[in-house]
Amino acid sequence: MIIKAVKFRKDGFYTQPFAFGGEEGMDKFDGNIRYRGSLQNYLIDTGKEVILVDTGLPAGTPEENPTETSLIFTGKDICGYMDALNSLGYKPEQITKILLTHKHADHSGELRSFPNAKIYVNEEETSAAELTGIPNIIPVKFTDGAYYNFPESQKITDGVYYIKAKGHTNGNSIIIVENDGLFYMLHGDITYVDEALYENKLSVVFEDIAAARETLDRVREFIRNHPTVYCGTHTPQGYENLESKRIMDLDNPVKTIPATVDFNKKQATGNYVCSICGYVYNPAENGGVPFEDLPADWKCPRCKQPKSAFNPA
Repeated sequence: MIIKAVKFRKDGFYTQPFAFGGEEGMDKFDGNIRYRGSLQNYLIDTGKEVILVDTGLPAGTPEENPTETSLIFTGKDICGYMDALNSLGYKPEQITKILLTHKHADHSGELRSFPNAKIYVNEEETSAAELTGIPNIIPVKFTDGAYYNFPESQKITDGVYYIKAKGHTNGNSIIIVENDGLFYMLHGDITYVDEALYENKLSVVFEDIAAARETLDRVREFIRNHPTVYCGTHTPQGYENLESKRIMDLDNPVKTIPATVDFNKKQATGNYVCSICGYVYNPAENGGVPFEDLPADWKCPRCKQPKSAFNPA
């Protein structure tokens, strides 16, 4: 079995208040601390079939233009998701299954590019706007009982398990792959950066904070009891852990490498991009109202995050 990272953005960042402030509040943390950010999803080649875990941003999603006050920056384009998949030597028609961690567009953006694949989605997420009109979705009901300390799971194939992990979204899930004595935990946004896993902190993005806490507790318990390679979506630590087969040791954190931040201003388009779900606010499609003139309590129409989650495009 081979697991690979499908890399499509690099050189982003996540501030400590964003990555740590879900329970205690962002004001308890240092906004000048920026952790490295990136975007990648994952591919599992079992030798018999090729399975994707999430499918990147939709083609054409604009890059963000972060400022000194930006909480997050998803990074600079390496290439589009489909080009990243191709660079690994795989074609869309080879994909047999897609396991969706959750609905947000940086995870579900190219689902429509795989009409022949079976798309497994937590049944609580199938009505999401991002998934509307996709015919090849299979609602997962988690009928296989507990997987170690996780109460609900579904076996996808030998060595590949789909685990209910509610919190970040109500239909959030994780994937665990067993291979050569290791457990590879492929997740969407249980944490945005590994530092939050070590420090036991929730991000500010959740639909159910109590469930998010329970999920993180279960993840940390699992890691303490099993040799686990922790593969996230939003940090280069995800693919670094994968490529080095790094087993997480919660008592001995990997040394943080500070993010290198480039605030060189690019020409503004007037559009703004939600760094959480990829929604693009275009004034021309919203009565000509500039983003800056939206009410302070305005929220992303897709993921309900505040204006602070947006960066200029």
